[in-house]
Amino acid sequence: MTSTTVDHKIKKMKRILLPFLLLMMQLQFSVAQTDAKAKAILAQVGKKYRSYQTIKASFIFTTDNPQASLKEREEGELYTRPSENKYRVQLPGQEQISDGKSVWVYQKENKEVQVSDADNGEDNIGPAKLFTFYEKGFKYIYTGEARSGNKVVQVIDLSPLDIKKPYFKIRLSIDKATSQIQNFTIFDKNGNKYGYAIKVLTPNVKVPESTFSFDAKKYPGVEVVDLR
Repeated sequence: MTSTTVDHKIKKMKRILLPFLLLMMQLQFSVAQTDAKAKAILAQVGKKYRSYQTIKASFIFTTDNPQASLKEREEGELYTRPSENKYRVQLPGQEQISDGKSVWVYQKENKEVQVSDADNGEDNIGPAKLFTFYEKGFKYIYTGEARSGNKVVQVIDLSPLDIKKPYFKIRLSIDKATSQIQNFTIFDKNGNKYGYAIKVLTPNVKVPESTFSFDAKKYPGVEVVDLR
């Protein structure tokens, strides 16, 4: 093979590779920019929620299971004292309560309450961390703005760093004007979607300490099953 032929092949490879390399550099630069934007948005959101001593929120919880042709919608209410991992969630037929150490799950239909140890791990998306769970254990990317009713929301997709998680993506929609979470959707690996839409959020409400404990006397006939 002559030197002229070799030079010709090298030039040809450069013509093919150069545009590809430039494209990859542009994509990497774009991802870095959007990640930086997502990080800045989430930092602002986290700062706001961490400033709240207590939170009261009414929400809509939806389940979409295409395989079972199942769609469900429930309205609920949440009280939480995030810094102490305390919460109370009220849904039709069910309550979930935690004092930060134990969790009580009350099933109205069965007249039963199960007690277990609280999971306060950093990677647990529990009610007390509903508004700050994204701060650890995720990589994220800003996907743009959208309209939700009369509001402009900023959309961020989260992917768990732990690939063993049962879900592969969480999509956050954040009110651009208030830096508050408007809604988020969890996409699990079985094709199901679970959505939380915040209807009304009231910070720093006065919440009695008794809100975060289960009083069996107020639930006549309930059976307590202690799993601790």
